[in-house]
Amino acid sequence: MTATPSSHVHPVPSLEALTTRIGAVVDDRAEDLLRWRRDVHQHPEVSWQEHRTTALVTEHLTEAGLTVRALPGTGALVDLGAEQPRVRIALRADLDALPIEEETGLSYASVRPGVTHACGHDVHTVGLLGAGLALAAIEEDLAAAGVAVRLIFQPAEESMPGGAEKLLELGAVEGVDRLLAVHADPSVDVGYVGLRVGAITAASDSVHVSLTGRGGHTSRPHLTQDLTFALGKVITEVPSVLSRRLDPRSGTALVWGAVRAGTVANVIPSRGEVIGTLRMLDSETWDTLGPLVEEVVQDVVRPYGVRAEVQHVQGVPPVTNDPASVTALTAASHAVLGPGTVVATPQSLGGEDLGWFLTRVPGAMARLGTRPPGGPRHELHQGDLIVAEESVLVAARLLAAAVVTSLGPDGLV
Repeated sequence: MTATPSSHVHPVPSLEALTTRIGAVVDDRAEDLLRWRRDVHQHPEVSWQEHRTTALVTEHLTEAGLTVRALPGTGALVDLGAEQPRVRIALRADLDALPIEEETGLSYASVRPGVTHACGHDVHTVGLLGAGLALAAIEEDLAAAGVAVRLIFQPAEESMPGGAEKLLELGAVEGVDRLLAVHADPSVDVGYVGLRVGAITAASDSVHVSLTGRGGHTSRPHLTQDLTFALGKVITEVPSVLSRRLDPRSGTALVWGAVRAGTVANVIPSRGEVIGTLRMLDSETWDTLGPLVEEVVQDVVRPYGVRAEVQHVQGVPPVTNDPASVTALTAASHAVLGPGTVVATPQSLGGEDLGWFLTRVPGAMARLGTRPPGGPRHELHQGDLIVAEESVLVAARLLAAAVVTSLGPDGLV
């Protein structure tokens, strides 16, 4: 990532000087950032509907003198720094919320029934907004050093397939040398960052199995194809068979989340479905698993005479952290949060569509601590998720500083 130095009319400050200025901007805008995060949290928007959130980001970055490029529908890109850079660093945040009822009781809880930021994307979004404001303050130094930064405000991370694939089609990472991001982690105290080299998340796919067959009265199951019973076999046996057909080191897990069949107790239905997620730690298994899922489902239902339609959609590959990018994030954490603020983090079976970007560009995702020190641990994707608000400021400092530390130990290119 380090380029050869060249002469500049404008001298480039040291890493320490630049990270100090970054911290000063975030401190100066802290009240604004906390207020904006509460606003985003109070007005959550699900995948592909993030119009208000995109408008908020656009407004404040435009006020800071940056040019915001709107994406089709929702989302935005912002380029700053050198126009013809030697190095371009991208920072990414996801905008969307989840279709979950909020149960926090916060004064700024969601005003939209059945929708809440239960994954921390409000923290990611406003954290990147804060990083953008901080980088705008040192834009002249970045440009003099031949450095460009791209801010990626991505829609629809929570959908499958997610917004990352659409942004790749739109060229969001063209010309990017490194891509960095954070993800809220309620198991880590605020002020700390979890990092690891290699895969930090799992591949995640959706599996939808639809069964059709002859229904009838429950008193005469022998005259039907007892679809409900067959559906139960799919639920229990398909994950079991897969566990015996795959290397256990792949960490594959098929877990069902929705089951629908019938409406009354004494009628065997003619249709039913089960929907779930298929997750695995191994990218090679992910590349080849589709045909096996189809085969196993068909083998399981064959004795019952029902017809099965299997929809297996590849969702996201693992997020695989590049060693050099982890080094840059580690240096950034030490610079703006202090020594000892990086902790080891295990690979998670959770999926994250940042993985699509990292199939094109090296980069890394950091686990952003959101738990108040000594406070209760909340879980992601739950309606009672509460994060330490200062995690927004930590995200802003970390992401902005990681641009500087990506350029070399002394901040020079």
